[in-house]
Formats: sequence, C-alpha cells, structure tokens
Amino acid sequence: MQVQTRYGWGAMVRQLLPITALLVGSALLLLAGGMHGLLLPVRGSAEGFSSGALGLLGTGWAVGYVMGCLFAPRFVGSVGHIRTFGVMCAFAAIAMLLQALVVTPWAWIPVRAVSGFCFAGAAMIVESWLSERATPKTRGTIFGIYTMVNLGAVTAGQMLIALGEPADFTLFAIGAIVYCLALVPTALSTSASPAPLTSVTLDLPALWRNSPVAVAAVALVGVSNASFGTLGAVYADRVGLDLTTIALFASLPVLAGALSQVPIGLLSDRMDRRLVLVGVAALALAADAAFLVLQPRDGAMNLLLSAVFGAAIFAMYPIIVAHANDHAPPGTAIQVSGGLLMMFGLGSIAGPLLAGGAMALTGPRGLFLTTVVAHGVLIVFTLWRILQRSAVPEADKTTFQVSVPARAATPETAALASGEDEADDLPPAPEDPGDTPRD
Repeated sequence: MQVQTRYGWGAMVRQLLPITALLVGSALLLLAGGMHGLLLPVRGSAEGFSSGALGLLGTGWAVGYVMGCLFAPRFVGSVGHIRTFGVMCAFAAIAMLLQALVVTPWAWIPVRAVSGFCFAGAAMIVESWLSERATPKTRGTIFGIYTMVNLGAVTAGQMLIALGEPADFTLFAIGAIVYCLALVPTALSTSASPAPLTSVTLDLPALWRNSPVAVAAVALVGVSNASFGTLGAVYADRVGLDLTTIALFASLPVLAGALSQVPIGLLSDRMDRRLVLVGVAALALAADAAFLVLQPRDGAMNLLLSAVFGAAIFAMYPIIVAHANDHAPPGTAIQVSGGLLMMFGLGSIAGPLLAGGAMALTGPRGLFLTTVVAHGVLIVFTLWRILQRSAVPEADKTTFQVSVPARAATPETAALASGEDEADDLPPAPEDPGDTPRD
C-alpha cells in the first residue's frame, strides 16, 4: 500500500491550495452526477418505464462514457482544456433538463449517452490538471484526497434526492445548476493549461496475453457493478423501500467498498491476488444468494446486504488492476490500467441490458440473478487459471492502490494514481488564449 507520511498540516495546506479550484469543480461535478444517476431510475420507475428500458439507461451511459474516454482528448487538443470542460458541463446540464422536459425512455436513453460522454471528458480534464500539479512526493496525497472528495460528493448527491420529489422539476433544475457551477472554478483558474490528455488504445490480444484473469474478470465486474449501479435503485423501489432508504441503498455500497479496499489490498499484497479475488467474489456471491433466497422487504436487511455486497464488488476492480500490473512490462501501467478500464466499460454496456431483461422476466430479483451469474463465472474462471499459471513472486508485485469506483474512473485516473507521465512523448497542446494564465 502507498501511504503518504511525514506531512504536517502546514505542508498539507500548501499542497491543497493550488488544486482547491480543481477539487471544488470535481466535487460539484460528482455531486450533480450522483443526484442525476439516482434520480433517473427512481423517476423512470415511478413513470412506469419497463425494467428493460431502465437498464438501457445504464447501457447508454456506459457507451457514452467509453466514447468520452476515447475521444475527449481530441476535443481538448483542438480547443483546449478550459473550453472543453465548459462545454462538457454545459451539455451535462442540458441533458438533465431535457430529461425533465421529455419524460419518455426513448428520449432519455440517447440523452443519457450524452451525459456519459460529458462526464468522462470533464473528469479526464480535472484529473489531467491534478496530475500536472502533483509531484512525486505529493501525488499519493493528492490522489487520496481526490478519491475522498469524489466519494463524498457522489454520496451527498445521491442523498439529496431524499429532500425533494422525483416527480417534480425541482431536483432536475438543482442538478443542472450544480453542473453549471462545476465549470466556474476551472474557468476562473489562472493555472497554465496541463499537458495533453492520456489516450488509450484498446489492444485485446495484448491485454489477454498479459493476464487472461484480469481481462475476463474486469469485464464480468463491469457487468455486475453497472447492473447494480443502474438498477439497484429500481430494485429498492420495487420491493417497497421509501425514498430515503433508496438513497442509502445506493450510497452505502460505495462507501463500504471504499472502506474495504485497504484491508483487502493489504491482504492481496501478501498472497496470490487471484485467491483474494476469488474470496471477495465469493463474498459478493453470498450477498447475491442472500438477496435471492431471503427476498428481504424491510429496509434494515436490504441495507445490511447492500453494504456487504458493495464491500465486495467495489473492491474487486483495484485487485484486478494490481494483478494485471504484476504481469505487465515495466512502464506500461497506464496502458494496462486504461485498457482494463475500457474492458470494464464494455462489461458495463452489457450488464444493465442483461439485468433489465432479467428483471422484466422475473421481477426485482432478476438484478441479482444477473450478478450471481457474473460472480459465479468469475470464480470458476479464476480458479481454473490458478491451476494453469503460478502466482507472481511477492518481490515482483506492484503496489496495490486504492481506487475510485471504476465507473467513475478514466485513463487519466490511472495516470494520476501511477505517477507515470506520457506527456513528454506527446506534442505540445496548441496555444489557446482561453487556457493561458490571466494577468
């Protein structure tokens, strides 16, 4: 585990002051995103949208997010960081308002893809700026603070829907306002524009040769996590939970997953990461089975099971990334992590679609029928690979790093976390009056 030590409060303040505007912008972006992501399935369920249509909202988001990770660097190269970030925030706000005005699933699905694209592009720009401001000594602290800010903002955004009525225009308007506010800190920043964004090309054969377990597992985790992230609120609504409990049902798993990463990461640094992955997947499978067998209707049992479920599913992605990097050639951490993120995105495209279909056929429990299959296949494949390939010696292991939830990660997240800098190999960004320091 990488832990930042020997920094007093004065040093901490000196590190944070130059990046305060970026952290505030990121927090506002994630606050609106957390509200938006939970508000849509709750409102759609209340409007009578089918489970399949609600699942397609998650598929649309994932398609847009993957496209944003792939193509946002081109926009930044053409018009600069500040202008691109402003456009992304503006279109995210427009998308939220359109979904309040046109309440039909076939309008919401493509608009949700626009939201995913904008969110990926905006997040990449913030992370690029943070990476540029970080030094080798401060990078761990900055990434840790950025992760905590993101988790706190997403949780706060999800909880905000309990303060209003999803059927009203008010929550949509508040979310759009916050999206617009997110562009203000970076627009007013006097910091010089950072280096070009990290671009990642998906090379499946190379990823597979590097680690078959990582490729297969990360896609299956994408299926599971995106299914729950999109339709967890729909499940909670359809088993009769109230709005506050629905917000907690969506938030607790993320927080539990953040807390569980440290002990699980320490364990994976000391033994075969694949065995740890199997153990965590088995815990997720047990939570899946409990939802299916017990079919809980009361809030307390659903929240308890959701916390166990989240502690498992949100800890798997960083284990997979660490395992893949254990086998990767030196200097390729960003390419490997970025490629795995794209594979996670492909799983995220399929997951909500499959889970929505299962819920349409079997009711709310169809969500966990989907995740139980994903986790079961992950366990079986990983155990088979353990028999085929020996573990990496402990001396050759990379360091496990706590990660933001993969659905909120971008290739720039890998660059910020790893500390590797590919900017020296890239051409300089074109001059942009909007991106130069102001007098």
